[in-house]
Amino acid sequence: MVAEWIGNGMSGETRLDELIRSLSAVLVDGVFVFVTMPADHLPKGLKPRMIFEEAEGTTVISLRTEAEAHGLTFEFPCRMITLNIHSSLQAVGFIARIATELAKHNMGVNPVSGFFHDHLFVPEGREDEAMRVLKDLAASRG
Repeated sequence: MVAEWIGNGMSGETRLDELIRSLSAVLVDGVFVFVTMPADHLPKGLKPRMIFEEAEGTTVISLRTEAEAHGLTFEFPCRMITLNIHSSLQAVGFIARIATELAKHNMGVNPVSGFFHDHLFVPEGREDEAMRVLKDLAASRG
């Protein structure tokens, strides 16, 4: 069933000009944080937005409220912006273009790519500015 659902020809957009022109961003509710822990220490009941295994430990992105409820030490309180265009996992330059534009505003970004969308984690308190930058980028056509 999953193979049929994923294998339905939805490989995503690869053309950078089309990705920028069609860029639509949505600010996701909640403040997110980054946590690191040993792989076998993921708390029961924690519902992370992302889990990534690294040599040094497991990186988890979760809501700050969940991290606090589980007594986890965290860093980088941030807001998540979802880019509502299905970019291909093989698209060249899309995230680099966005990161460059945010850097011009002295803003770091931690991007995460899912199968269907890219997600940007920007510093808490700068989400409105990030949304404006993305809107202006789309209006400029890249």
